Amino acid sequence: MAWFSDSGYWLGRLVFQRLLAVLYLLAFLAALRQFRALMGARGMLPVPEYVARVPFRAAPSVFHWRYSDRLFAGWCRCGMVLSAAVAAGVADAVPLWASMVLWAVLWALYLSIVNVGQTWYSFGWESLLLESGSLAVFLGNADTAPPVLIMWLLRWVLFRVEFGAGLIKMRGDRCWRDLTCLYYHHETQPMPGPLSWFFHHLPKPLHKVEVAANHFAQLGLPVLLFTPQPIAGWAAAAMVVTQLWLVLSGNFAWLNWVTIALAASVAAPLWARPDAPLPAPPLWFEVLVLIATAGVAWLSYRPARNLLTRQQMMNTSYEALHLVNSYGAFGSITRVRREIVIEGTADAVTGPGTTWQAYEFHGKPGDVRRVPRQFAPYHLRLDWLMWFAALSPAYARSWFVPLVARLLENDRDTLRLLRTNPFPDLPPARIRARVFRYRFTTWRELRETGAWWHRTEEREFLAPIGRSALSGRR
Repeated sequence: MAWFSDSGYWLGRLVFQRLLAVLYLLAFLAALRQFRALMGARGMLPVPEYVARVPFRAAPSVFHWRYSDRLFAGWCRCGMVLSAAVAAGVADAVPLWASMVLWAVLWALYLSIVNVGQTWYSFGWESLLLESGSLAVFLGNADTAPPVLIMWLLRWVLFRVEFGAGLIKMRGDRCWRDLTCLYYHHETQPMPGPLSWFFHHLPKPLHKVEVAANHFAQLGLPVLLFTPQPIAGWAAAAMVVTQLWLVLSGNFAWLNWVTIALAASVAAPLWARPDAPLPAPPLWFEVLVLIATAGVAWLSYRPARNLLTRQQMMNTSYEALHLVNSYGAFGSITRVRREIVIEGTADAVTGPGTTWQAYEFHGKPGDVRRVPRQFAPYHLRLDWLMWFAALSPAYARSWFVPLVARLLENDRDTLRLLRTNPFPDLPPARIRARVFRYRFTTWRELRETGAWWHRTEEREFLAPIGRSALSGRR
Protein backbone atom coordinates (compact mmCIF):
# COMPACT_ATOMS: atom_id res chain seq x y z
CA MET A 1 0.00 0.00 0.00
CA ALA A 2 0.97 3.66 -0.31
CA TRP A 3 1.99 3.86 3.32
CA PHE A 4 4.71 1.25 2.82
CA SER A 5 7.80 2.21 0.83
CA ASP A 6 11.35 1.08 0.09
CA SER A 7 12.60 4.35 -1.46
CA GLY A 8 15.43 5.03 0.93
CA TYR A 9 13.44 4.37 4.08
CA TRP A 10 15.06 0.95 4.41
CA LEU A 11 18.43 2.47 5.31
CA GLY A 12 16.85 4.94 7.72
CA ARG A 13 15.10 2.06 9.45
CA LEU A 14 18.29 -0.02 9.54
CA VAL A 15 20.44 2.74 11.08
CA PHE A 16 17.74 3.71 13.56
CA GLN A 17 17.08 0.18 14.78
CA ARG A 18 20.71 -0.87 15.08
CA LEU A 19 21.74 2.27 16.95
CA LEU A 20 18.68 2.04 19.18
CA ALA A 21 19.59 -1.55 20.06
CA VAL A 22 23.09 -0.46 21.07
CA LEU A 23 21.60 2.23 23.31
CA TYR A 24 19.29 -0.35 24.89
CA LEU A 25 22.40 -2.42 25.59
CA LEU A 26 24.10 0.49 27.35
CA ALA A 27 20.94 1.25 29.33
CA PHE A 28 20.68 -2.32 30.60
CA LEU A 29 24.40 -2.36 31.37
CA ALA A 30 24.12 0.85 33.41
CA ALA A 31 21.16 -0.60 35.29
CA LEU A 32 23.03 -3.82 36.06
CA ARG A 33 26.14 -2.05 37.35
CA GLN A 34 24.36 0.51 39.50
CA PHE A 35 21.03 -0.83 40.74
CA ARG A 36 22.10 -2.60 43.93
CA ALA A 37 23.30 0.57 45.65
CA LEU A 38 20.64 2.83 44.17
CA MET A 39 17.44 0.83 44.43
CA GLY A 40 18.26 -2.76 45.32
CA ALA A 41 16.81 -4.53 48.35
CA ARG A 42 19.38 -2.73 50.54
CA GLY A 43 19.71 0.29 48.29
CA MET A 44 19.17 3.96 49.02
CA LEU A 45 15.63 3.88 47.54
CA PRO A 46 14.67 0.18 47.64
CA VAL A 47 12.32 -1.14 44.97
CA PRO A 48 10.35 -3.30 47.46
CA GLU A 49 9.42 -0.22 49.50
CA TYR A 50 8.43 1.66 46.36
CA VAL A 51 6.15 -1.00 44.89
CA ALA A 52 4.53 -1.44 48.31
CA ARG A 53 3.15 2.12 48.17
CA VAL A 54 2.71 2.67 44.40
CA PRO A 55 0.02 0.64 42.57
CA PHE A 56 0.78 -1.34 39.45
CA ARG A 57 -1.45 0.82 37.25
CA ALA A 58 0.63 3.89 38.14
CA ALA A 59 3.96 2.20 37.39
CA PRO A 60 3.56 -1.09 35.47
CA SER A 61 6.51 -3.36 36.20
CA VAL A 62 7.18 -7.05 36.67
CA PHE A 63 8.73 -6.17 40.02
CA HIS A 64 5.29 -5.48 41.49
CA TRP A 65 4.79 -9.24 41.57
CA ARG A 66 8.19 -10.23 42.85
CA TYR A 67 11.48 -8.53 43.58
CA SER A 68 14.95 -9.75 44.47
CA ASP A 69 18.35 -8.44 43.54
CA ARG A 70 19.04 -11.68 41.75
CA LEU A 71 15.88 -11.33 39.66
CA PHE A 72 16.69 -7.70 38.81
CA ALA A 73 20.24 -8.62 37.77
CA GLY A 74 18.93 -11.46 35.62
CA TRP A 75 16.38 -9.10 34.09
CA CYS A 76 19.17 -6.68 33.10
CA ARG A 77 21.30 -9.48 31.68
CA CYS A 78 18.39 -10.72 29.58
CA GLY A 79 17.99 -7.20 28.23
CA MET A 80 21.68 -6.99 27.43
CA VAL A 81 21.73 -10.31 25.59
CA LEU A 82 18.59 -9.49 23.64
CA SER A 83 19.69 -5.96 22.69
CA ALA A 84 23.12 -7.25 21.63
CA ALA A 85 21.44 -9.86 19.45
CA VAL A 86 19.18 -7.25 17.85
CA ALA A 87 22.13 -4.92 17.29
CA ALA A 88 23.91 -7.80 15.55
CA GLY A 89 20.98 -8.27 13.15
CA VAL A 90 18.97 -11.10 14.66
CA ALA A 91 15.71 -9.15 14.31
CA ASP A 92 16.32 -9.02 10.54
CA ALA A 93 17.06 -12.75 10.35
CA VAL A 94 13.79 -13.98 11.87
CA PRO A 95 10.20 -13.80 10.59
CA LEU A 96 8.36 -10.50 10.86
CA TRP A 97 6.24 -11.54 13.83
CA ALA A 98 9.33 -12.72 15.72
CA SER A 99 11.12 -9.46 14.98
CA MET A 100 8.19 -7.54 16.48
CA VAL A 101 8.26 -9.76 19.54
CA LEU A 102 11.99 -9.11 20.04
CA TRP A 103 11.50 -5.33 19.97
CA ALA A 104 8.40 -5.53 22.17
CA VAL A 105 10.23 -7.60 24.77
CA LEU A 106 13.12 -5.12 24.80
CA TRP A 107 10.67 -2.29 25.43
CA ALA A 108 8.84 -4.20 28.16
CA LEU A 109 12.08 -5.20 29.89
CA TYR A 110 13.28 -1.63 30.10
CA LEU A 111 9.85 -0.26 31.04
CA SER A 112 9.83 -2.52 34.09
CA ILE A 113 13.13 -0.97 35.21
CA VAL A 114 12.20 2.67 34.53
CA ASN A 115 8.88 2.39 36.32
CA VAL A 116 10.53 1.36 39.60
CA GLY A 117 13.61 3.54 39.17
CA GLN A 118 12.15 6.50 41.07
CA THR A 119 14.34 9.62 41.08
CA TRP A 120 17.28 7.69 39.62
CA TYR A 121 15.27 7.23 36.42
CA SER A 122 13.55 10.62 36.28
CA PHE A 123 15.46 11.82 33.22
CA GLY A 124 13.87 12.68 29.90
CA TRP A 125 16.07 10.31 27.94
CA GLU A 126 14.51 7.33 29.73
CA SER A 127 11.11 8.21 28.27
CA LEU A 128 12.73 9.03 24.92
CA LEU A 129 14.34 5.58 24.75
CA LEU A 130 11.03 3.94 25.60
CA GLU A 131 8.99 5.99 23.14
CA SER A 132 11.48 5.33 20.36
CA GLY A 133 11.57 1.65 21.31
CA SER A 134 7.80 1.36 21.16
CA LEU A 135 7.82 2.64 17.57
CA ALA A 136 10.64 0.26 16.63
CA VAL A 137 8.21 -2.62 17.28
CA PHE A 138 6.19 -1.56 14.23
CA LEU A 139 9.04 -0.80 11.82
CA GLY A 140 9.27 -4.33 10.46
CA ASN A 141 12.48 -6.07 9.41
CA ALA A 142 14.72 -6.41 6.37
CA ASP A 143 12.22 -8.61 4.55
CA THR A 144 9.46 -6.01 4.65
CA ALA A 145 9.06 -2.59 3.09
CA PRO A 146 9.28 0.08 5.82
CA PRO A 147 5.94 1.47 7.00
CA VAL A 148 5.94 5.14 5.99
CA LEU A 149 3.47 6.04 8.75
CA ILE A 150 5.84 4.80 11.47
CA MET A 151 8.81 6.45 9.78
CA TRP A 152 6.89 9.74 9.93
CA LEU A 153 6.07 9.13 13.59
CA LEU A 154 9.82 9.02 14.19
CA ARG A 155 9.92 12.51 12.71
CA TRP A 156 7.16 13.52 15.13
CA VAL A 157 9.27 12.32 18.04
CA LEU A 158 12.32 14.17 16.71
CA PHE A 159 10.24 17.30 16.24
CA ARG A 160 9.04 17.23 19.86
CA VAL A 161 12.56 16.62 21.18
CA GLU A 162 14.11 19.52 19.28
CA PHE A 163 11.22 21.99 19.08
CA GLY A 164 10.28 21.39 22.72
CA ALA A 165 13.86 22.11 23.78
CA GLY A 166 13.94 25.24 21.66
CA LEU A 167 10.65 26.60 23.00
CA ILE A 168 11.53 25.97 26.64
CA LYS A 169 14.69 27.98 26.15
CA MET A 170 12.99 30.95 24.49
CA ARG A 171 10.27 30.96 27.15
CA GLY A 172 12.73 30.50 29.98
CA ASP A 173 16.02 32.10 30.81
CA ARG A 174 16.66 35.55 29.39
CA CYS A 175 20.21 34.57 28.46
CA TRP A 176 18.84 32.37 25.67
CA ARG A 177 17.19 35.43 24.15
CA ASP A 178 20.22 37.70 24.48
CA LEU A 179 22.52 34.87 23.27
CA THR A 180 24.72 34.80 26.40
CA CYS A 181 23.79 31.43 27.98
CA LEU A 182 26.95 29.73 26.76
CA TYR A 183 29.03 32.21 28.69
CA TYR A 184 28.12 29.90 31.60
CA HIS A 185 26.70 26.61 30.38
CA HIS A 186 29.86 24.75 29.37
CA GLU A 187 31.16 25.36 32.90
CA THR A 188 27.96 24.78 34.88
CA GLN A 189 26.36 21.89 32.96
CA PRO A 190 25.64 18.75 35.02
CA MET A 191 28.68 16.77 33.92
CA PRO A 192 31.36 18.49 31.82
CA GLY A 193 33.39 16.43 29.38
CA PRO A 194 37.10 16.51 28.49
CA LEU A 195 36.56 19.30 25.95
CA SER A 196 34.19 21.41 28.05
CA TRP A 197 37.06 23.50 29.47
CA PHE A 198 38.09 24.42 25.92
CA PHE A 199 34.52 25.13 24.82
CA HIS A 200 34.11 27.43 27.83
CA HIS A 201 37.15 29.45 26.79
CA LEU A 202 35.97 30.10 23.25
CA PRO A 203 35.60 33.83 22.48
CA LYS A 204 32.30 35.29 23.65
CA PRO A 205 31.22 36.26 20.13
CA LEU A 206 31.56 32.61 19.17
CA HIS A 207 29.43 31.64 22.18
CA LYS A 208 26.72 33.90 20.78
CA VAL A 209 27.04 32.19 17.43
CA GLU A 210 26.62 28.84 19.21
CA VAL A 211 23.40 29.98 20.84
CA ALA A 212 22.03 31.43 17.62
CA ALA A 213 22.86 28.17 15.80
CA ASN A 214 21.14 26.24 18.59
CA HIS A 215 17.95 28.28 18.12
CA PHE A 216 18.04 27.64 14.37
CA ALA A 217 18.62 23.91 14.94
CA GLN A 218 15.81 23.58 17.49
CA LEU A 219 13.21 26.04 16.21
CA GLY A 220 13.85 26.23 12.47
CA LEU A 221 15.07 22.84 11.32
CA PRO A 222 12.33 20.76 13.03
CA VAL A 223 9.65 22.44 10.92
CA LEU A 224 11.48 21.28 7.78
CA LEU A 225 11.18 17.64 8.86
CA PHE A 226 7.67 17.60 7.41
CA THR A 227 8.69 18.94 3.99
CA PRO A 228 9.47 16.70 1.00
CA GLN A 229 12.89 15.16 0.43
CA PRO A 230 15.63 16.18 0.08
CA ILE A 231 14.81 19.20 2.26
CA ALA A 232 13.72 17.07 5.22
CA GLY A 233 16.80 14.90 4.90
CA TRP A 234 19.22 17.82 4.88
CA ALA A 235 17.45 19.36 7.88
CA ALA A 236 17.85 16.08 9.77
CA ALA A 237 21.51 15.82 8.71
CA ALA A 238 22.10 19.30 10.14
CA MET A 239 20.49 18.12 13.39
CA VAL A 240 22.95 15.24 13.52
CA VAL A 241 25.81 17.73 13.25
CA THR A 242 24.43 19.86 16.10
CA GLN A 243 23.93 16.77 18.27
CA LEU A 244 27.52 15.68 17.66
CA TRP A 245 28.60 19.16 18.77
CA LEU A 246 26.72 18.56 22.04
CA VAL A 247 28.35 15.15 22.37
CA LEU A 248 31.77 16.80 22.17
CA SER A 249 30.93 19.56 24.64
CA GLY A 250 29.42 17.55 27.51
CA ASN A 251 27.98 14.33 28.95
CA PHE A 252 24.24 13.92 28.43
CA ALA A 253 23.90 10.14 28.67
CA TRP A 254 22.15 8.80 25.55
CA LEU A 255 19.92 11.85 24.91
CA ASN A 256 22.05 13.03 21.99
CA TRP A 257 22.45 9.55 20.56
CA VAL A 258 18.74 8.70 20.49
CA THR A 259 18.20 12.05 18.81
CA ILE A 260 20.91 11.19 16.28
CA ALA A 261 19.23 7.84 15.62
CA LEU A 262 15.90 9.58 15.01
CA ALA A 263 17.50 12.15 12.71
CA ALA A 264 19.38 9.44 10.81
CA SER A 265 16.07 7.76 9.99
CA VAL A 266 15.14 10.92 8.08
CA ALA A 267 18.53 11.74 6.60
CA ALA A 268 19.48 8.27 5.33
CA PRO A 269 17.37 8.41 2.11
CA LEU A 270 19.71 11.14 0.86
CA TRP A 271 22.45 8.57 0.33
CA ALA A 272 20.94 5.18 -0.45
CA ARG A 273 18.31 3.41 -2.46
CA PRO A 274 17.48 -0.33 -2.36
CA ASP A 275 18.89 -2.60 -5.04
CA ALA A 276 15.53 -4.27 -5.48
CA PRO A 277 12.00 -3.55 -4.26
CA LEU A 278 11.21 -5.01 -0.85
CA PRO A 279 8.16 -7.27 -0.55
CA ALA A 280 4.87 -5.81 0.63
CA PRO A 281 3.96 -6.64 4.23
CA PRO A 282 1.18 -9.05 5.19
CA LEU A 283 -2.28 -7.63 5.86
CA TRP A 284 -2.11 -8.27 9.61
CA PHE A 285 1.02 -6.11 9.84
CA GLU A 286 -0.65 -3.31 7.89
CA VAL A 287 -3.56 -3.39 10.32
CA LEU A 288 -1.24 -3.24 13.35
CA VAL A 289 0.62 -0.28 11.83
CA LEU A 290 -2.64 1.59 11.32
CA ILE A 291 -3.74 0.86 14.88
CA ALA A 292 -0.37 1.96 16.30
CA THR A 293 -0.47 5.17 14.25
CA ALA A 294 -3.97 5.98 15.43
CA GLY A 295 -2.94 5.31 19.02
CA VAL A 296 0.05 7.65 18.81
CA ALA A 297 -2.12 10.33 17.19
CA TRP A 298 -4.62 10.03 20.06
CA LEU A 299 -1.91 10.19 22.73
CA SER A 300 -0.19 13.13 21.05
CA TYR A 301 -2.87 15.63 22.03
CA ARG A 302 -1.45 16.53 25.43
CA PRO A 303 2.22 16.69 24.33
CA ALA A 304 1.19 18.85 21.35
CA ARG A 305 -0.87 21.14 23.58
CA ASN A 306 2.09 21.37 25.94
CA LEU A 307 4.19 22.85 23.13
CA LEU A 308 1.65 25.63 22.71
CA THR A 309 1.23 26.65 26.34
CA ARG A 310 3.28 29.25 28.15
CA GLN A 311 3.45 26.87 31.12
CA GLN A 312 5.32 24.33 28.99
CA MET A 313 6.58 21.35 30.99
CA MET A 314 9.86 19.58 30.29
CA ASN A 315 10.38 15.81 30.17
CA THR A 316 6.86 14.79 31.11
CA SER A 317 5.15 11.43 30.61
CA TYR A 318 1.37 11.50 30.43
CA GLU A 319 0.78 7.79 30.87
CA ALA A 320 2.63 5.00 32.63
CA LEU A 321 3.81 3.32 29.42
CA HIS A 322 5.84 6.35 28.25
CA LEU A 323 4.43 6.05 24.74
CA VAL A 324 4.17 9.76 23.81
CA ASN A 325 5.97 12.31 25.96
CA SER A 326 7.05 15.94 26.24
CA TYR A 327 10.72 16.85 26.09
CA GLY A 328 12.97 19.83 26.70
CA ALA A 329 16.11 20.81 28.57
CA PHE A 330 17.86 23.77 30.18
CA GLY A 331 15.01 26.22 30.27
CA SER A 332 17.16 28.02 32.83
CA ILE A 333 20.94 28.16 33.04
CA THR A 334 22.98 28.07 36.23
CA ARG A 335 25.48 30.92 36.37
CA VAL A 336 27.60 29.48 39.18
CA ARG A 337 28.76 25.89 39.55
CA ARG A 338 28.45 24.37 43.00
CA GLU A 339 29.64 20.92 43.97
CA ILE A 340 29.06 18.84 47.08
CA VAL A 341 32.29 17.30 48.35
CA ILE A 342 31.83 14.32 50.68
CA GLU A 343 34.67 13.72 53.14
CA GLY A 344 35.38 11.17 55.83
CA THR A 345 37.69 10.90 58.81
CA ALA A 346 38.91 8.13 61.05
CA ASP A 347 38.59 10.41 64.09
CA ALA A 348 35.63 9.64 66.32
CA VAL A 349 35.78 13.18 67.72
CA THR A 350 36.30 15.95 65.20
CA GLY A 351 37.78 19.39 65.63
CA PRO A 352 40.03 21.97 63.96
CA GLY A 353 42.87 19.47 63.69
CA THR A 354 40.85 16.69 62.10
CA THR A 355 42.17 15.24 58.84
CA TRP A 356 39.41 14.85 56.28
CA GLN A 357 39.75 12.81 53.09
CA ALA A 358 37.48 13.27 50.09
CA TYR A 359 35.55 10.64 48.18
CA GLU A 360 35.99 11.06 44.43
CA PHE A 361 33.24 10.37 41.91
CA HIS A 362 33.69 8.99 38.41
CA GLY A 363 32.14 11.86 36.49
CA LYS A 364 31.29 14.83 38.65
CA PRO A 365 34.07 17.33 39.42
CA GLY A 366 36.05 16.81 42.63
CA ASP A 367 39.83 16.87 42.47
CA VAL A 368 40.64 20.17 40.78
CA ARG A 369 43.57 18.64 38.89
CA ARG A 370 41.54 15.90 37.30
CA VAL A 371 40.36 16.64 33.79
CA PRO A 372 36.65 15.85 33.24
CA ARG A 373 36.09 12.52 31.52
CA GLN A 374 33.80 11.37 28.73
CA PHE A 375 31.17 8.88 29.90
CA ALA A 376 28.16 9.49 27.66
CA PRO A 377 26.27 7.64 26.34
CA TYR A 378 26.78 5.70 29.57
CA HIS A 379 24.76 7.25 32.41
CA LEU A 380 26.27 7.85 35.87
CA ARG A 381 23.07 8.30 37.83
CA LEU A 382 24.48 9.19 41.24
CA ASP A 383 26.84 11.77 39.72
CA TRP A 384 23.93 13.47 37.99
CA LEU A 385 21.82 13.56 41.15
CA MET A 386 24.75 15.05 43.07
CA TRP A 387 24.64 17.99 40.63
CA PHE A 388 20.96 18.52 41.40
CA ALA A 389 21.61 18.22 45.14
CA ALA A 390 24.14 21.04 44.92
CA LEU A 391 21.42 23.23 43.40
CA SER A 392 19.02 22.52 46.25
CA PRO A 393 19.02 20.08 49.20
CA ALA A 394 15.41 19.25 48.29
CA TYR A 395 16.66 17.15 45.37
CA ALA A 396 18.63 14.95 47.80
CA ARG A 397 16.16 14.68 50.65
CA SER A 398 15.21 11.08 49.95
CA TRP A 399 18.62 9.56 49.22
CA PHE A 400 21.53 11.59 50.61
CA VAL A 401 21.35 10.35 54.21
CA PRO A 402 21.08 6.72 53.02
CA LEU A 403 24.16 7.36 50.84
CA VAL A 404 26.13 8.63 53.83
CA ALA A 405 24.96 5.72 55.96
CA ARG A 406 26.32 3.27 53.41
CA LEU A 407 29.63 5.09 53.15
CA LEU A 408 29.96 4.82 56.94
CA GLU A 409 29.70 1.05 56.51
CA ASN A 410 32.05 0.81 53.52
CA ASP A 411 29.15 -0.75 51.64
CA ARG A 412 30.69 -2.52 48.67
CA ASP A 413 27.91 -1.80 46.19
CA THR A 414 27.85 1.89 47.05
CA LEU A 415 31.61 2.23 46.79
CA ARG A 416 31.44 0.77 43.28
CA LEU A 417 29.61 3.93 42.24
CA LEU A 418 32.62 6.01 43.29
CA ARG A 419 36.04 6.45 41.77
CA THR A 420 38.02 6.37 45.01
CA ASN A 421 37.47 5.21 48.58
CA PRO A 422 39.92 6.89 51.00
CA PHE A 423 39.13 4.25 53.64
CA PRO A 424 39.82 0.87 51.99
CA ASP A 425 40.57 -1.04 55.20
CA LEU A 426 38.18 0.33 57.83
CA PRO A 427 35.12 2.55 57.28
CA PRO A 428 35.35 6.16 58.41
CA ALA A 429 34.16 7.11 61.89
CA ARG A 430 32.44 10.26 60.67
CA ILE A 431 31.43 11.86 57.37
CA ARG A 432 30.66 15.41 56.40
CA ALA A 433 29.67 17.20 53.20
CA ARG A 434 30.57 20.71 52.11
CA VAL A 435 29.47 22.87 49.19
CA PHE A 436 32.19 24.44 47.07
CA ARG A 437 31.96 26.95 44.27
CA TYR A 438 33.81 25.64 41.21
CA ARG A 439 34.93 27.52 38.15
CA PHE A 440 37.16 26.57 35.25
CA THR A 441 40.67 27.90 35.59
CA THR A 442 42.05 30.36 33.11
CA TRP A 443 44.73 29.44 30.57
CA ARG A 444 47.33 31.03 32.82
CA GLU A 445 46.12 29.20 35.94
CA LEU A 446 46.14 25.89 34.08
CA ARG A 447 49.75 26.40 32.95
CA GLU A 448 50.94 27.48 36.39
CA THR A 449 49.07 24.99 38.60
CA GLY A 450 47.99 22.12 36.35
CA ALA A 451 44.47 22.52 37.77
CA TRP A 452 41.41 22.47 35.53
CA TRP A 453 39.20 23.86 38.28
CA HIS A 454 39.46 26.50 40.96
CA ARG A 455 37.24 26.09 43.99
CA THR A 456 36.28 28.00 47.14
CA GLU A 457 34.25 26.73 50.05
CA GLU A 458 30.80 28.24 50.47
CA ARG A 459 28.87 26.39 53.15
CA GLU A 460 28.25 23.18 55.04
CA PHE A 461 25.86 20.70 53.45
CA LEU A 462 25.99 18.02 56.15
CA ALA A 463 27.60 18.43 59.55
CA PRO A 464 30.00 15.67 60.66
CA ILE A 465 27.96 12.60 61.49
CA GLY A 466 28.72 9.06 62.65
CA ARG A 467 27.03 5.69 62.41
CA SER A 468 25.23 5.93 65.77
CA ALA A 469 23.50 9.17 64.78
CA LEU A 470 22.22 7.57 61.57
CA SER A 471 20.75 4.43 63.14
CA GLY A 472 17.07 4.32 62.30
CA ARG A 473 17.35 7.06 59.63
CA ARG A 474 18.16 4.82 56.68
